[in-house]
Amino acid sequence: MNGLGERLRALRESTMMSQAKFAKEIGSSQSAINRFENDQSEPNCTIMLRYADYFNVSMDYIYGRTDKPEGMTYEFKPHFDTENEQFKQFIEMCFDPQSPLNGKLKETLFNMIKGSDSE
Repeated sequence: MNGLGERLRALRESTMMSQAKFAKEIGSSQSAINRFENDQSEPNCTIMLRYADYFNVSMDYIYGRTDKPEGMTYEFKPHFDTENEQFKQFIEMCFDPQSPLNGKLKETLFNMIKGSDSE
């Protein structure tokens, strides 16, 4: 993966835009863009967000954490202890015991939770 300056330069050059023109586009100066691209200074958060927005890329991509412009994908997969009595009581309280679908709904929920643990 490239360093920050290389990545910033590559993004700008991909549009065949001069440093001066790009600086105007994002509200900076040509000398600042030059320093960023040559790793002489690092852009502040506002400028980094302007880069990301202008090129429609993620901050992960700009910082070289991934080579995918859309960034890294995170999936939260919580673990549920379906044998825990408190958890079972919570599920029981979530459904109307008078409903004819009560059993089916609880079974479906437990199966969905068990399925998320196995992935």
